[in-house]
Amino acid sequence: MPDSFPQDSVGLVQPRTLHVDQPLELECGRSLPAYDLVYETYGSLNADASNAVLICHALSGHHHAAGYHSQDDKRPGWWESCIGPGKPIDTDRFFVVCPNNLGGCHGSSGPTSLNPDTGQPWGPDFPMMTVKDWVKSQTRLADALGIERWAAVVGGSLGGMQALQWSIDFPERLRHAVVIAGAPKLSAQNIAFNEVARQSILTDPNFHGGRYYLHDTYPRQGLILARMVGHITYLSDDAMRMKFGRDLRSGRFHFGFDVEFQVESYLRHQGEIFSRNFDANTYLLMTKALDYFDPAREHGDSLENALARTRCNFLVMSFNSDWRFAPERSREIVDALVQVGRSVSYSEIDTPKGHDAFLLPIDEYCQLFGAYMGRVADEVSAHA
Repeated sequence: MPDSFPQDSVGLVQPRTLHVDQPLELECGRSLPAYDLVYETYGSLNADASNAVLICHALSGHHHAAGYHSQDDKRPGWWESCIGPGKPIDTDRFFVVCPNNLGGCHGSSGPTSLNPDTGQPWGPDFPMMTVKDWVKSQTRLADALGIERWAAVVGGSLGGMQALQWSIDFPERLRHAVVIAGAPKLSAQNIAFNEVARQSILTDPNFHGGRYYLHDTYPRQGLILARMVGHITYLSDDAMRMKFGRDLRSGRFHFGFDVEFQVESYLRHQGEIFSRNFDANTYLLMTKALDYFDPAREHGDSLENALARTRCNFLVMSFNSDWRFAPERSREIVDALVQVGRSVSYSEIDTPKGHDAFLLPIDEYCQLFGAYMGRVADEVSAHA
């Protein structure tokens, strides 16, 4: 590995594309006749394909979870803190797979892809996706890679919801599910935050009914506002106070509406970066998938009935300062698993970092995560 990369990094990685010609029937009643899934892999698959770990990304995530795309790349994958040699998801022991979900904007088929029927970008005509649809598409990826059963399916936030759905829909195809900073369904407050974000996009004059690609523009201001709203919910009050307090950029009031407080500058900066790198139609689709997630709905509105289908072991982790997906929501999952007699480990991590904590190298979190995944790896080795 070149000296420019840390020793605990997977180093240079290259995305791959799986093209699937088999139609995918969707929950919305429509189907995709064919589609592409972009994904990355880290580590090596063992002889009996028993050491594979699936990483499911969150709302604004993608397939690039670890490593670097070039020698000059200064930004590693979004979960670099947890994936790599000697890290919680140890690539010396696991074969790690991370796809970009359908409907995404980083290579997998989505609103920015060409609709074969029109030759134009799908835009708002791309089918509505759900967590169940993503899980079904991920089984096709597993089949293509020769993986009959995952050692673990792992995800944080929306990724954790996918891990939970995997355990319900395909109970024989995973040994462990790791659900981090998740929830069994969104609260009304969470749906409300998502709707505010969507309305900021939908009402942007450059949205053009979702066909902004044809107008050589995009709803920049709407995306900025959507990201600002979302980002506030990902941080705790303590985290924002420690990072920004009420600090002024120039040290004094200007009695106007330009940026004066450091937190205002930070939010606008984050919103601007996001608006350049994320597709608005994808953002609408992903937030709706979050809203729709409710595995109990198909089982008499009983989470216990839904989780009674599961066969794997579970690790559930939450963060005490996370008010977007509060620990109480994780405990709902844990309580339901206990009720149906499943093996579940639970930890609530003490940190002021809020919902975004699942992305960060927090010592207690990484130690607990690593200890559990170490046992998963030992289990794989024992059966090899």
